[in-house]
Amino acid sequence: MTKLFIANIRTAEGPKPLVTVRAAAEGEARLFLEAAYPDDEILDVAEPSGWASDADTGSAAGDIREHAGVQWQAPSSHSG
Repeated sequence: MTKLFIANIRTAEGPKPLVTVRAAAEGEARLFLEAAYPDDEILDVAEPSGWASDADTGSAAGDIREHAGVQWQAPSSHSG
């Protein structure tokens, strides 16, 4: 079963919009992202805690989506 991860990625031109990736674990998510964005810097990968999206975030391992107009925001460590 896959989990949803969000990623903060920087290109030579600046930050990418929020990127989501489906993976079994954070390390696997990072590998998928490094393969998809070999020339970019993967700054952070995290489970999104309370973040929700009405956009397609994929369902299979390795599904990567860019969410135009949404910027990275570190997940809160507090629930509720």
